[in-house]
Parts: sequence; C-alpha cells; structure tokens
Amino acid sequence: MPLRAQALKDFYGGPIWKAHREAANATMIDSDNVLLLHPAAPTSGFFLESKTRPPEGSNEIRTELIVATIYYFNAPVDPGFVEFFEKRVKPAVIGSGATILAFLVTERSENTFPALPAREGENAFVWFARFDDAPAYERYLAALTQSPRWHDEISQELARRLNREPEILKLSPTTRSLL
Repeated sequence: MPLRAQALKDFYGGPIWKAHREAANATMIDSDNVLLLHPAAPTSGFFLESKTRPPEGSNEIRTELIVATIYYFNAPVDPGFVEFFEKRVKPAVIGSGATILAFLVTERSENTFPALPAREGENAFVWFARFDDAPAYERYLAALTQSPRWHDEISQELARRLNREPEILKLSPTTRSLL
C-alpha cells in the first residue's frame, strides 16, 4: 500500500496526468464507486505482461466487453468460497463462453491515497470476464441460464452464500487498453 500511495502521488502530480486529465476524466462515468482489491489466489490477478498496447494515436474501434461481477458477503471472503469459485463457478462460466481475466477480494488495508476515496467496510469478491462483443455476452448469458448445473447447483449455492444480488458492471475498453 505504501508503493500504491507513492505511485498515485507521482502519477496525479506528474506531467502526463496534467496534460491528459480532461480527456481521461471524460471517459469515466463514475469514479466514486471504488473498492480496493487484491488477487484472491496467487495466480488470480490480471496478467498483462504479454499484451501489447496499441500505438499512440490509434483509432481502432474496440468491440470487446469486460464484465465485472461483484459478489457481496457479510464477512471477509473465506478460502472456501475461493475454492468454490475456482472449482465450480469458473468452469461453468468458461464453458458458457466467458474468458476469465482475474478474480479478486477486498483489500483490508487503509486507503493510503485519500484523494481517491474507496468504499470501506465491504466484503467483496470481484471477477472480471472478457467477451468479444455484446452479442457474445448475450450468448453467454443464455447458455449459462440454460445450464442445469448452473440453475440447480451453482446459483443456489451463490444465493446461500451472498448477502445480496451480485452487481454486474459492463465496461468498454478504451482504444489503448491492454484488456
């Protein structure tokens, strides 16, 4: 968290942000709904090292859709839920057409950069999936809802464990996004 604080201080106090903040802020509908997260398992974070960013000035139109699904709990996410996700949920959603990018849990540390407020007191598990486009996401939803395993087992187990309905956020990558 101290490294995060310094990196954010350097970024928001630096010349790149100052030069591009208006354009960057124009792409954000809501920047106030923030959760601090960390990987739920050693290999569950975003792995972008092998990705290549499109060149500056690129005007490629992106069709991909990134979907963040947030599961809320009454207490911190336990290892049993992470195992349930890895062994039951993940195979079902992959089999229905999703590409899992990462799955994360609430970071319990103090927000070390208060200029960017984060929600506190949340117990969340967040997973990110990639789809080629919006119709691919709709096909995924149809396949998932028609899956007897999802309907009869997984969704019931999720309903038992969660303290409210999942929150689903649909995100469009910017032209130069590594996602």
